[in-house]
Amino acid sequence: MKYETVIGLEVHLQLSTKTKAFCGCVIDFGKAPNSCVCPVCLGFPGALPVYNKKALDSAIKVALAFNCQIQEHTKFDRKNYFYPDLPKNYQISQYDLPLSRNGHLDIYSGNKPKRIGITRIHLEEDAGKLIHEADFSLVDFNRTGIPLLEIVSEPDLSSPQEAFDYLANLKAIIEYLDVSDCDMEKGSLRCDANISLRPEGAKELGVKTELKNMNSFKGVKDALSFEVERQAGLLNNKEGIIQDTRLWDAGKGVTVSMRSKEGAKDYRYFPDPDLAVFIINRQMVARLKAELPELPGEKAQRFMRDYSLSEYDAKILVSSRKFADYAEECMKIFTDPNKKPVANWLIGPFVSVLSNFPGGIKPGYISSRNFVELVELVEKKQIISNLTGKAVLEDMFATGKTAPALISEKNLAQISDTGSLDIIAQEVIKENPKSAGDYKSGKENALMFLVGQVMKKSSGKANPKVVGELLRRRLTDA
Repeated sequence: MKYETVIGLEVHLQLSTKTKAFCGCVIDFGKAPNSCVCPVCLGFPGALPVYNKKALDSAIKVALAFNCQIQEHTKFDRKNYFYPDLPKNYQISQYDLPLSRNGHLDIYSGNKPKRIGITRIHLEEDAGKLIHEADFSLVDFNRTGIPLLEIVSEPDLSSPQEAFDYLANLKAIIEYLDVSDCDMEKGSLRCDANISLRPEGAKELGVKTELKNMNSFKGVKDALSFEVERQAGLLNNKEGIIQDTRLWDAGKGVTVSMRSKEGAKDYRYFPDPDLAVFIINRQMVARLKAELPELPGEKAQRFMRDYSLSEYDAKILVSSRKFADYAEECMKIFTDPNKKPVANWLIGPFVSVLSNFPGGIKPGYISSRNFVELVELVEKKQIISNLTGKAVLEDMFATGKTAPALISEKNLAQISDTGSLDIIAQEVIKENPKSAGDYKSGKENALMFLVGQVMKKSSGKANPKVVGELLRRRLTDA
């Protein structure tokens, strides 16, 4: 039997504020365990929370960026459960009056557009962190109380690849907003997934399982792919799916059952008596909307319009804010109205070389002006070849030197002198009579082989355009 996959994602995003959500404790990743705590975030009796205004502003910006409706009245609730990393034995979250509802995110997956609904984006606080050793477990409360956003999607995703593409697009937008570092290794961005299968064409949802412990987008995709196969196997064998919470074991490549799935009733939500209902007025929303930067979709459309780029090129160039800013600097510096060569070099060789440098674009690697200078030298087709240009780019990243300096230092300039190249061309024709004869009989590809042989003899420094013209002339006159 064929099945349809139904996936919904819950993304937990730590907001980049200086202090925690409801107290003045500093947020500083890497500090000594349990050194950034106080009576409020530890839940001591009599300690009263006060909400962080910057966190609220950031949350509204995120909700607006995902086309959500901002609720005029919102409140905080207590989500009650007992766990070692939760010192108050409840988490301050939002239940029936969340910050925002009914948003969406448009993605491209498999070259097809799709709109993914966002059920709600709400505010809450983070829990602590458990460190499990062989014989014991430790708890660090430094993370307790850090402001979180939970971004809950509709079950509109129908494959692990769509889930991956949704997360990539979501992360890009959040990076543009500059409200979180989205660092999954630090736990700044975490994702839980709900997945179920149903017979193809059915309307009713199947029994879902929740997946946790996925610390990368690839991990989300791999865990979902495994779960699709596991659930399909159970259904084909007429076995029921148990609604449970499962952990992804990346080492073994399997999901493992952790506990039966809780429902909202299990958490015994009730309004937090220490935090009053508050109103988000239209003036506040308008002010924050005016502060939103140009987002990836808008920037891609402008790149297509202003620089005559294809949709494919534009979407890659705006995939991260730093890359988009760098690309735009290059487009403005490149004097030729045709910006396609710059786009090609950025998407191809630049990204390839950059992947060897952890941390991405940083000042000092290679300035936009120096990069454009290299592209212009290659485009002139007289100074260096495309292949040599790629090698020069690698050296520019490694040394910080300019393209002209490296070309001079390593004697990489193309040989365009027809006299010296003609001598090499004659030698190649004599050494390869069959290829010369093939070209004379109309086989154009034979000429490319001969050009390659000249390039080899010149250690790659011959100007291929000049070589091609010399060989044609020699073979036509012969």
